[in-house]
Amino acid sequence: MREIVLDTETTGLDVNNGDRIVEIGIVELDNHVQTGTCFHYYLNPERDSDSQALQIHGLTTEFLKDKPKFIDIADQFIDFVSDSKIIIHNAPFDLGFINSELRKCEKKELDENSVIDSLLLAKKYFLGQSVSLDSLCRRFDIDISDRAIHGALKDAKLLAHVYLELIGGKQTKLEFDVESTTSDFNYETLHANINDLYKKKRKRPFNNTFLNISDNELHKKTIKKISNSIWEKLKC
Repeated sequence: MREIVLDTETTGLDVNNGDRIVEIGIVELDNHVQTGTCFHYYLNPERDSDSQALQIHGLTTEFLKDKPKFIDIADQFIDFVSDSKIIIHNAPFDLGFINSELRKCEKKELDENSVIDSLLLAKKYFLGQSVSLDSLCRRFDIDISDRAIHGALKDAKLLAHVYLELIGGKQTKLEFDVESTTSDFNYETLHANINDLYKKKRKRPFNNTFLNISDNELHKKTIKKISNSIWEKLKC
């Protein structure tokens, strides 16, 4: 199951007043595991950021003036999003800006039914408590020490960790190699490898070990009754 985690930075808070996206960052999840595949662009909004927004993201007009416009990356964005579920923290904000940009490009808007709002998800678990991204990162012991300035890709990566925690995850730490699953093991080879391991292992001297002869004889009789006993496989 493919999901994507998305965040944006903007010139201000009011899309209806002409504010636009200056950065977009997306992280890909496959079966609730980060794949390492990302989509990230700084964008020329063709206007200045207001002072409060600039203080948050630090992306100046000078820095952004030679960056692509949204229309230049619109098709790549649509292809990357595809039909995946989209995780956004405070979805109406980011979705409003993205759909505004898509309308300007005469592209189909994103369907809000394909969006999971992690802010609403967090509110269900932490009633009456702060559920900002910073607060959730602190709650789940996710490192935000380098988040003095916000960044869309940086925040998307943090949100991916938070989202996985909210759905009962930690799956980001379970990056198994599918080709090495138990179903692929040759059990005869496995037993042979164990046998070799024990035979080759250097035997340590026994100190102050006393063997009860009657117990040892009882042990020998007992293991003969065990079908396919590992004691027989390891016998030297």
